[in-house]
Amino acid sequence: MDSITIQLTKPITHGEGDKAVTYKELTFREAVLGDLIAGEAVAGGSETGRVAATLAAMADVPYPVFKKMSARDFVRINEATAGLVGNGEADGTN
Repeated sequence: MDSITIQLTKPITHGEGDKAVTYKELTFREAVLGDLIAGEAVAGGSETGRVAATLAAMADVPYPVFKKMSARDFVRINEATAGLVGNGEADGTN
């Protein structure tokens, strides 16, 4: 499986004015080493922050988008993308 698209239960708007982008779904590709490095670079060093930064990189969205995400969506995404990070089988359900 090369990618998984997850519908968000709560859309996320990032930016202001004409540059604002609303995310209703996110598509995650298989992780590459650079995504894992981006996750490790997150200040604070929390596991949740590392995972969120890695997933943001995999979806090619800014990390602050993930900081606005509902916890419920974050858990669903983390579980559904496990196979794309090498942590299990990604089933593509959303």
